[in-house]
Amino acid sequence: MVEQTEQDVVDLLTAQHEQITTLLGQLKSGHDDKQDVFNELVRLLAVHESAEEEIVHPVAERAQFGADQIVEPRLAEENEAKHALAELYDLGVDHPDFDSKLTEFADAVAAHAAHEEAEEFTLLRRQYSVNQLTHMAGSVRAAEAVAPTRPHPHAGESALANLIGGPPLALFDRTRDAVRDWSRSQDR
Repeated sequence: MVEQTEQDVVDLLTAQHEQITTLLGQLKSGHDDKQDVFNELVRLLAVHESAEEEIVHPVAERAQFGADQIVEPRLAEENEAKHALAELYDLGVDHPDFDSKLTEFADAVAAHAAHEEAEEFTLLRRQYSVNQLTHMAGSVRAAEAVAPTRPHPHAGESALANLIGGPPLALFDRTRDAVRDWSRSQDR
């Protein structure tokens, strides 16, 4: 009998980075369902970053002395990305500036993911066991299940801000998503 191993946190987050890259590529190439692809990108980025801020970054900072020098720049990049994503969301996919701003955003997201994978994820693999990283993936999935589905750049990027503000914002976002999806289903 072959034992199946569960996905660890690094594999989970790296796979999400690949999904984000795919969605950005679809948007930049002029995908037919641009609004739907953008909505999926916004949702994925919002829950991904929220879970990283709540679970992954605090664990990485505790991994070794000086790890905050790896994590702090990632938090700053994530905060900038939240503002840029909120701006894109407010512009809307049909705005004339959307595509140029999306290109800038995509470049920043790619650089951020590369830094995380090269620095923070390497640190996690070096400092924690496979079992700990697998358990952390479960914690990330749980955090994503209750995370907001839109960027809230003024809510903060700390674990505490996500724990306090995340659930009410998530409830609001998920209600708004359900109403939007229901409304679209009525139009078809």
